[in-house]
Amino acid sequence: MKRIFILFIFVSSTLPFFAQEQVVFQKNDAGYACFRIPALVLTQQGSVLAFAEARKNGCSDTGDIDLVMRRSTDGGKTWSPIMIVRDNGNNVCGNPVPILDRTNGRIVLVYCENRGDDTEAEIIDGTSVEGRRVYVIYSDTDGLSWTAPVEITNDVKKDNWTWYATGPGHGVQLQSDRYKNRLIVPSNHVKSGTHNHFSHMLYSDDGGKSWNLGESTTIPNANESTAAELSDGTVLLNMRNMNQQEKHRLQARSTDGGETLNPLRHVEGLIEPVCQGSIINYARKSEITNTLLFSNPHSDVRKNMTIQFSHDGGESWKPKVSVYEGHSAYSDMLVFKNRDVGIVYENGFESAYEKITFLRIESKRFK
Repeated sequence: MKRIFILFIFVSSTLPFFAQEQVVFQKNDAGYACFRIPALVLTQQGSVLAFAEARKNGCSDTGDIDLVMRRSTDGGKTWSPIMIVRDNGNNVCGNPVPILDRTNGRIVLVYCENRGDDTEAEIIDGTSVEGRRVYVIYSDTDGLSWTAPVEITNDVKKDNWTWYATGPGHGVQLQSDRYKNRLIVPSNHVKSGTHNHFSHMLYSDDGGKSWNLGESTTIPNANESTAAELSDGTVLLNMRNMNQQEKHRLQARSTDGGETLNPLRHVEGLIEPVCQGSIINYARKSEITNTLLFSNPHSDVRKNMTIQFSHDGGESWKPKVSVYEGHSAYSDMLVFKNRDVGIVYENGFESAYEKITFLRIESKRFK
């Protein structure tokens, strides 16, 4: 009895309260060797859409990569078969950024493509055959079908930018009066002739039909980014830090809906192993607050997926939920109407890229 009691205490101290946990993408499923780069969105009808890059021949960022999705209509308990959202032959389709347009229920999805035989290093160095391109598609059928892609590269990418990436992870529709219903896509790029990474935002005021390019960060090393709106209408942009020595996140604020950015700030409370993260407003009945959640590997290596908590709009952070202590990497989050939190995250026993798991965590864990 004593040994059983000790085991119970260990497990309950390391696992969060959850309603369900499901593996949504697993390596070697559906003819794909590897799944990476998850993104989440909760539809107007209450469905959960989980996106990922489905990589045919391995976990490399280069090669034949399709954009795929699974759908849950019961809050994450069960999931549809894998659906292919975009397949461009042997080329790369990825960096999904889904956004719910609350005015009409449409799911807008912005993503990137490039040739499958062009590597990121070649694109950055200007030796690739072609460059990165940006596209938008949408679904008016709760994710069951998707439109043909429309290219928006010329509207959102400057001529002297080489590498370019949207998100990855969910985008934001603003709720403040001045920029109400504006769609925001956090993004990043590299300037030609350099290896300097900068972050920026795209925005649309007509439901994703046309797009505009916001101002970039002025200091390099700001890379993959994620955004959340605060109660005063400020947009907080949180970014991966490419400086290998610093091991913490970067942040900047925009007071004009993503058009310009205040100076970059180092956030030493958000440690990271140079990895993507996800930020989301922990809203009450869709009312924007200054309470934020942030998920990433809370470590100097890609382990220990953790959700952290801020009550002051990202000024200070503290760890809240240890999701998975083992190998873990990219993640994304959503908030259910009852304030439960859903998270998808890359994880595994021997590496972080064995599977992508969905976990629903009860709201009482965030009180």
